[in-house]
Amino acid sequence: MLSAAAAERNKEPILAVLRESVNTGRPLQALEISSGTGQHVTHFAQALRNIMWQPSEYDRQSLASIEAYRAHYQLHNVKPAIHLDASLPHQYWGGIQPESLDLVVNINMIHISPFACTEGLFRGAGAVLKPQGLLLTYGPYAVNGQITPQSNVDFDYSLRQRNPEWGLRDISLLSSIAQRNGLFLEKIMDMPANNKCLLFRKESLV
Repeated sequence: MLSAAAAERNKEPILAVLRESVNTGRPLQALEISSGTGQHVTHFAQALRNIMWQPSEYDRQSLASIEAYRAHYQLHNVKPAIHLDASLPHQYWGGIQPESLDLVVNINMIHISPFACTEGLFRGAGAVLKPQGLLLTYGPYAVNGQITPQSNVDFDYSLRQRNPEWGLRDISLLSSIAQRNGLFLEKIMDMPANNKCLLFRKESLV
């Protein structure tokens, strides 16, 4: 089982946002895209037993770690992890059906992946979420072209040095991509360590 210090720190603050944002009284279906080690999905599943969680990852080593966490915690509301490339159309997302999900969660992926993954995330979430479904993203972002504080400026620089396709994305850019895919930015929540949670709601046609 892999362990990420950042996931250990942020899993509880993100859970608090989930508790506020989703219905805890009826059965729900959720997909976590880019589940990483598996720390988040197992933490959320223990607290939110009404949600059936589908973890997913692109990285094979992380997939093995997610499965180790599942085995360790013996959670009946976490499905076996699937291999998922967020840059691909949702038809390649392990058989997840259109408008079948209440919740999509994506933590710390947008800034450390090519922009095609971000575009694919919103395109796919727009397809697989039910009307009024929720997409939650978490991480550091630029706001109106500005990155603050200096630690995030330095982080953005270090990411781009490692891979020119990486870097902090601007919330206004994400909001416009979301709108093109039937999602609207409902709420921005400040989180510890200069991160934010962005909550996007799928528009209903009624």
